Amino acid sequence: MKKLHIVLFALILFAFSACGPKAGNDYIVAAYVWPSCHDDSLGRALLWPDGRGEWEIIERGTPMFEGHYQPRQPLWGQLPDDDPQVVERWIQTALKYGVNTFIYDWYWFHHYPFLEGALDNGFLKAPSNRKMNFFIMYANHEVTNYWNPYINSDKETLTMDPRIDWDQWKIIVDRVITQYFHLPNYLKFDGKPVFGLYDPQMFVESFSTLEEAGKAMDYFRDEVRKAGFKGLYVTQHSGMFKVPNTWWENRTQTNADALGLDAYAFYNMASRDEDYMEYSRRGVEWRDLWEKRFSDRPIFPTASIGWDNQPRYPGEDVVICRYNNTPEAFAASVQSAKEYADAHAATQPKMILLNAWNEWVEGSYLLPDRLYGYQYLEAVRDVLEGKYE
Repeated sequence: MKKLHIVLFALILFAFSACGPKAGNDYIVAAYVWPSCHDDSLGRALLWPDGRGEWEIIERGTPMFEGHYQPRQPLWGQLPDDDPQVVERWIQTALKYGVNTFIYDWYWFHHYPFLEGALDNGFLKAPSNRKMNFFIMYANHEVTNYWNPYINSDKETLTMDPRIDWDQWKIIVDRVITQYFHLPNYLKFDGKPVFGLYDPQMFVESFSTLEEAGKAMDYFRDEVRKAGFKGLYVTQHSGMFKVPNTWWENRTQTNADALGLDAYAFYNMASRDEDYMEYSRRGVEWRDLWEKRFSDRPIFPTASIGWDNQPRYPGEDVVICRYNNTPEAFAASVQSAKEYADAHAATQPKMILLNAWNEWVEGSYLLPDRLYGYQYLEAVRDVLEGKYE
């Protein structure tokens, strides 16, 4: 069985190596895109009324202490992420520094797609979009007013509920297959489109039982095959928790089995810490614990730039990475992810996840800013070129 597992992933690696942009390296270097900085009808109605998306929150960041870098200052200014010329610059810059794949957060709330314009109107209309791979991560998590605390202070009542029913699921399945999977630069492993699922537990809750949720995912796979693909490759992207934690472990394993998940990935590294060095160390430790506990599925390593979501919690004492949060420290995280990808290259695609391309509101972005310029991008390039080995 072990030999079969190795042979399967060797075939996957071969299949990927035969197609798709590489940006000068044989790694899939995938950065998360948080598509919040444009005018979205649902966003304007419920969250960001001035029509600029989350820029109206990002620019209100307030220093918590002397030297605290708030608000964050984009080097290129506050640009809309649904503008194809803006995203064209993203693509050219990303490829230059070795990032060859974008993971677009994709939402469905109130029977309607949310923030989809950044992908449809920005990335897919950018002149060079075919030079870069992409895939979507269905970000099926709850949203309260923490996305705009200036509306009111209620952070308990749901602003957006991700739970869906069968009718909505069938629309979602048809939509993502039709709009995205058929595109030549949509990331595929062995002919199977990669589909990220943020929260398997929330997906199960949508269908009430594990059995029904499993049927929903089987329906997705069947529709993908009917569309001419070999199947579907589903990756989990929810947060990392420390094991052993029996309750979480059992639920994670049960959900993965019921939904037929193919691999685990993470949106961020581990839990928060004021010291980036500890944040990074803990991320590696917990990732290795996951590998031991969930050895039945591949794990794709993630390197996070940092964490500072103060703009969403004005006047509150929130935990942020305030020490050693530098491009040099981030380079060590990327190097660790690269070494993990190298060590597991015989059994899984060499994919490295980066958080994130443009999470300005959470202080985690590769895009250049006025403090470090292009240094975070340079860190990615230097690691990929072997300058940290």
